[in-house]
Amino acid sequence: MKMNQHFHLTTIRNAFYPQAAIGISTNTFLLCLHIAAVFVGHNPRLTDLPITHLALTHIFMLRTLGLLASTDIWDVQELPGDFKCKVLIFLNRVMRGLSICTTCVLNVLQAVTISPSSSWLANFKFKSTNPIVWLFLFLWVLTMCISSNLLLCTVAPPNKTQPDLLTLTEHCSLLLMSYRDRSLFLALMAFRYVLFLGLMVLSSAYMIILLHRHGQQSVSLHSSRCSPRSSPEQRATHSILLLISCHEILYCLDSIISLFIGMAWTRDPILLHLQMLVTNGYGTISPLVLIRADTQIIKVTQNKWKNKVQLLTNLKKLCHCH
Repeated sequence: MKMNQHFHLTTIRNAFYPQAAIGISTNTFLLCLHIAAVFVGHNPRLTDLPITHLALTHIFMLRTLGLLASTDIWDVQELPGDFKCKVLIFLNRVMRGLSICTTCVLNVLQAVTISPSSSWLANFKFKSTNPIVWLFLFLWVLTMCISSNLLLCTVAPPNKTQPDLLTLTEHCSLLLMSYRDRSLFLALMAFRYVLFLGLMVLSSAYMIILLHRHGQQSVSLHSSRCSPRSSPEQRATHSILLLISCHEILYCLDSIISLFIGMAWTRDPILLHLQMLVTNGYGTISPLVLIRADTQIIKVTQNKWKNKVQLLTNLKKLCHCH
């Protein structure tokens, strides 16, 4: 039985590292792509900043999970185990919270982007990204406040088993708070999730209705021989709707595993590593979906980069001639 458990644990652990490597690599590529687009003079869109923030959030989330799963960092004796647990668990929970918030903001902004000029949502089409920057600063403060209890309650468990500890990872556990404090933080987390989930559902339903109406108009305007190609905005909308679906499925799985771990009060490493795989899932899938949908920015960046290189080449030739 122990050999079978060790085999499953090794299999899950071996799957974790390539998954994290793929997620960090693809999110880094997505981040660099949008940074390069700014440098070559690409006109920023309303959703560019949330996509960049989402990629950066997932890079930090996957990195902290990688450090939690690694054995090397726990062998370092210069830093106490409690300090490493507090910092890594806190940063990971903050990044996970920001992932939910940023996905919601991206979904709502896409609904605003494709809304017709006659819609009341058209009033929220910002001419600059300043309001979005201030919104993200507020979300950072909000998420850090909601997760602040982890800085006090996260500890490196001693060798002996204590009944008042709840296992978070193999190396970190959570001290139980009082019923009042635990209820307060759980209520804040539930309020945040219900609020952003509600906004995602409403904006997703709105986009589906718009896409359905546009599809009906396209059918009436084009003959059966002509199959109209979808616009970049439609492709982006389809991708963000797919992103929301993946997010909700993986978040529900993560919540079910977390609930089971909490109710069973288990230290089973298989469940803990399985939860890491599920948690990593959205951070790994989201950049692949966004890169596949955003081929336009890749082409624009390539063309503008070629034009700049050609311009520099021509200037060098002129200098040599003179």
